Amino acid sequence: MSATAGGPREPAADLFARIRRCCGEVARRARSVRIEEPALRKLASALAQEAAPEPDLDPGHHAVGDESTTLAFVISLDAINFGSGWFPHLRKRGDLSGYRSIATALRERFERGPALGAQELAALRADDCAGLFGQRGVPEVAELMQLFARALSDLGRFLLARCSGDFGVLVAAAGGRPERLVELLCEMPLYRDVARYEELEVPFYKRAQITVSDLAIAFGGRGPGAFRELSRLTLFADNLVPHVLRCEGVLALDPALAGRIDAGELLPPGSPEEVELRACAVHAVEVLVAELRSRERVTTARELDQVLWSRGQRREYKARPRHRTRCVYY
Repeated sequence: MSATAGGPREPAADLFARIRRCCGEVARRARSVRIEEPALRKLASALAQEAAPEPDLDPGHHAVGDESTTLAFVISLDAINFGSGWFPHLRKRGDLSGYRSIATALRERFERGPALGAQELAALRADDCAGLFGQRGVPEVAELMQLFARALSDLGRFLLARCSGDFGVLVAAAGGRPERLVELLCEMPLYRDVARYEELEVPFYKRAQITVSDLAIAFGGRGPGAFRELSRLTLFADNLVPHVLRCEGVLALDPALAGRIDAGELLPPGSPEEVELRACAVHAVEVLVAELRSRERVTTARELDQVLWSRGQRREYKARPRHRTRCVYY
């Protein structure tokens, strides 16, 4: 069966608009998180004057070997681009963050070769992942290694069943349309990043969207990275950009929620507070994009995601607790 088989879950043209619309509605209703417009305008003024971010050190944004190896690496990495709720317990590499520790370990595996193909991914087990990512003997992240194994084996089985085991077939099936690759990836359960908020179904699709963006960066917008209308992508809603926006005063939190986060309490995935943090960040970035354009600084949500994510790597942001949730979406 080819990767083009099967219909989309919703009209393709509406996918990114629906994310924006639903997140805007959550922001309007939110009880524990609010957007402070004066602080947002202040941040927009600062961003309008800033130079471009420092050189991109994300291991997932650079080629590793030939085209097919790079393609397999980027998609495999984003299949496990989650786990921030476990990262405080992760055995890290030197001063690398949790994400960069995982990304570097996977990159080194692909550099050693041979690249992990669909068959190898489908056969991975939790102990294999614990060895690959240097987490053997760390019981606090055993559950995360099980989820990594499930995510990667899901990807391998999907490729075998739908794409003749070929990463290239998967990307080619998207036809250069970001929404189509998102739809295809979301046929795998762990990519279905949709939360319930009151009667609303709120889609985020963080990992599926970031796969599109990472492929575009890794291939310089050519070949497997040649996607049209990347400006339609939204913020890749995780726990770092909301944290940066909170530190900047853009997101104001109810004192009870702020206290829980500052105390290191895990927020249940899909809880109203967790959904509000992510959705308000998505909406705030949309307002920031409009503010920056009014100041003649043309940008997109995707570009702002990178700017704010890069800010979050600074010591002053890392020194303050961010919200933690144990889920497969970020």
